[in-house]
Amino acid sequence: MKVLLTGATGFVGSHILDSLRARQLDVRVLLRTSSSRRFIQPHLSHLELCEGSIGDVASLAKAMDGVTQVIHCAGVTRAKRDAEYYEVNQQGTRNVIEAANRHRGKISRLVLISSLAAAHPAPAVTPAREDDAAAPVSEYGRSKLAAEKEILEHCRVPFTILRPPAVYGPRDEEFLTLFQTVRRHLVPRFIGGIEAMSMIFVKDLAEGAVVCLSHPAAAGRTYFVASPEIVTVPGFCQEIARQLNSWALPLWLPVPALWPICALTELACRIMDKPSLLNRQKYGELRARGWVCDATRLREEVGFVAATPLADGIRQTIAWYRENGRL
Repeated sequence: MKVLLTGATGFVGSHILDSLRARQLDVRVLLRTSSSRRFIQPHLSHLELCEGSIGDVASLAKAMDGVTQVIHCAGVTRAKRDAEYYEVNQQGTRNVIEAANRHRGKISRLVLISSLAAAHPAPAVTPAREDDAAAPVSEYGRSKLAAEKEILEHCRVPFTILRPPAVYGPRDEEFLTLFQTVRRHLVPRFIGGIEAMSMIFVKDLAEGAVVCLSHPAAAGRTYFVASPEIVTVPGFCQEIARQLNSWALPLWLPVPALWPICALTELACRIMDKPSLLNRQKYGELRARGWVCDATRLREEVGFVAATPLADGIRQTIAWYRENGRL
């Protein structure tokens, strides 16, 4: 087995690499010269490095030669402009598929890391399931759905699509602000927005991706991959506060009032030519009543369960933030 991994230097990708190397698998990674290698430094002497990107067709062709499986994790979650979501998430996936198709018969599995955002918001009483009609509410979600359609319509090698919900854990930057807010004794409480959500600890997502590389039942299937625990924003924050031994006061945030904040943040980031985490697209996700999905299909068909309890995941995340001077 020889695995090509895209997006290896990122938050999720670096944990997938950890999981692959823990099994002592041969791994080739596709890396841009500008990519930070901080998270993958311990593995560099055991990897085959291929310089390039999913936007560079020639480098993809070279990277695909001789591999037996592919995990496509590269993508963007924030962008300077909407078109960038599609340039990377959709067109990049199309490039990966076309390169893999040239090795049909030699590549036995392509795993795409997609997102719950490609599906639709859902409350805890009626969680999203894989056969539901997709109805993404952001350009990010629509671009990930477009990537899935590229796989479904054009991929000629066996594939698996994984849709994780919100991912947290060591090395994450997006939830860091929330941990820091709780450290400052504030617990955000959204009024008129998200009431419940599914989450997954990043190491569980990595394990799920690696399991799906070879499991026969996973071929041609789409799966939600999520912890069975359903989380509320206050509950998540309160567990962070408990583990930080920090008292916390509620910070009431009416979701409609966040729209001008998202719009202004987006405008400021465009002026500075930087991608924005808070923008009008994110507002569409924040105003949904819930982001809950049902991971039963993955458990029943593949036997995989995201087993890390929320408290343990938060404990490991806090430890990493502290060790790296972030908290």
